[in-house]
Amino acid sequence: MSITRYDPFRDLRMLQDEVNRLFSSNLSRSFGDEGIARGAWAPTVDIYENKDQIVLEAELPGMNREDFELTVENNVLTLRGDRRFEKKDESDNYHRVERSYGSFSRSFTLPQTVSSENVAAEYKNGVLRVVLQKRETLKARRIEIAGEEARTPKIIEAKPEGQNAAAGEGSSSTTAAAAGGR
Repeated sequence: MSITRYDPFRDLRMLQDEVNRLFSSNLSRSFGDEGIARGAWAPTVDIYENKDQIVLEAELPGMNREDFELTVENNVLTLRGDRRFEKKDESDNYHRVERSYGSFSRSFTLPQTVSSENVAAEYKNGVLRVVLQKRETLKARRIEIAGEEARTPKIIEAKPEGQNAAAGEGSSSTTAAAAGGR
């Protein structure tokens, strides 16, 4: 009978080998004869906002305007397209192809603050720039609060969300007015 030493990392190494085996076998199926990845790529996107609009910029280098489409439906902005690999000449012998080709689709749910009516898009130098205008904020309105006492009712002025936080006011005076002004 032989003595076997305990190896606390044996199971971890076995798990790593199994994961490596899974990835190496599945990745080889996704590459064609020319080493080109088929499908399943997505253009990189930057999204930022300012006071009046939300802007989405997608990188689509080497594509023509006819190769992709942009739609807005049910508050979802969708960018779909297809970038095809085209050999320049049959005598070309590619040693490496790292750019992604194939169909793509990216969808973005629009926030309620954005109006899907006023969308502008521009494609220039391989970058698609989509500008989504924000909706106008609701105007402040006055709310009358009646109390049990025979005094005149207190009036509290309701302001849009951004005004209270930006001005740093409203929370203490609103609480005092709601409590009856005492």
